[in-house]
Amino acid sequence: MTSNPLSQAPFAFDATVERWRSLREAGPVRYDEDQKVWQVAGYRSVAAVLADPATYSSDFSGLVPSQPDFETFRQGNFVGMDPPEHHKLRTLVSQAFTPRMVAELEPRIHTVCRELLDAVADRDRFDLMDALAYPLPIIVIAELLGVPAGDRRMFQEWAATLFAGDGLGEALDLAELEQALDSIAPAVREMNGYFLEHIRYRRRHPGDGLTDRLLAAEVDGVRLTDQEIVGFVALLLVAGHITTTALLGNAALTLDRYPQAADRLRAGPGLLPGAVEEVLRWLPPFPELGRRTTREVELAGHTLPADSVVMAHLAAANRDPERFADPDVFDVTRSPNRHLTFGHGIHFCFGAPLARLEARIALGEMLDRFCTMTIPCHREVELQNPAVIVSARRLPLEVQRR
Repeated sequence: MTSNPLSQAPFAFDATVERWRSLREAGPVRYDEDQKVWQVAGYRSVAAVLADPATYSSDFSGLVPSQPDFETFRQGNFVGMDPPEHHKLRTLVSQAFTPRMVAELEPRIHTVCRELLDAVADRDRFDLMDALAYPLPIIVIAELLGVPAGDRRMFQEWAATLFAGDGLGEALDLAELEQALDSIAPAVREMNGYFLEHIRYRRRHPGDGLTDRLLAAEVDGVRLTDQEIVGFVALLLVAGHITTTALLGNAALTLDRYPQAADRLRAGPGLLPGAVEEVLRWLPPFPELGRRTTREVELAGHTLPADSVVMAHLAAANRDPERFADPDVFDVTRSPNRHLTFGHGIHFCFGAPLARLEARIALGEMLDRFCTMTIPCHREVELQNPAVIVSARRLPLEVQRR
């Protein structure tokens, strides 16, 4: 598949993709005087940053404003931790959230997809985000944790609040960040309280769900505290579901632009896993990761001082021509496709196998049901802030059934 994206009709993320291109063309590493951060956009440099947590720390507690509700949430959120705390928490969680557990969800994910798509079977036009992309991962994770799926609208509202980025621009600004943290603190407080009560309930009424396995996980006599479980459960529910939500919407947007790719997938369903990887490379839900240097370090010929803020641009690295042939071409047969969307090294995304499984099944169900899927009016597509998450908020879809 060698279609040139620049020759296509306008695309919802054209401006965002152009920004990624500009970042990459400015050099693999450069200091941004306006933002006072180091911008890292080359694949090799981004991978080097992510692979060295001792030099490039994920802990920003000394650099960003402190907020009590986020400090509570942070106790179990190993995304923002460095070793050895990161290793301890991830090892404990790995005892409960296993690859086998994820694989066993496949039949249930198929069932949920079919039920959700059956609910819009009488419509030729519906909002993909409301109909499938939001509810599917929430239902799956809620059932996995043993919390009521009936609360899923509340979960969706929490995620929407945390990742909306409405008060942030496309540049890092600590003043804006402090205001944003204050504005979403009530949602974090509510979420923390909800999950703490859920965990206490499971202690009194044990079962066999993921929450119960987290309570039982033990390494060298050490167990997770209730607050650490709260942090992980909230991370899994909110960040875990929003990744799949974004991925499904991004897949629909991309296949609308490249209908020949959709036809190819209908003819060869075996290409679906590779197509999911290409969508992830093409439009990564979380386009950049922040790091803090713990010491002076050389990177791509530049000297970065200690305590520098580094922005590792996954999206720009995913289109680095030194790593990917024809990087601006969407190719569902691309192999190898070692994109950095789920990170690299010790912080590789814990929920990646679940997001991949949900996306593969959901796209398969859609392609099997619909002989065409188009976005009838791109003006009606509503996007999230792409500096925070690359995703649609609203995505009207028009379909023709087989």
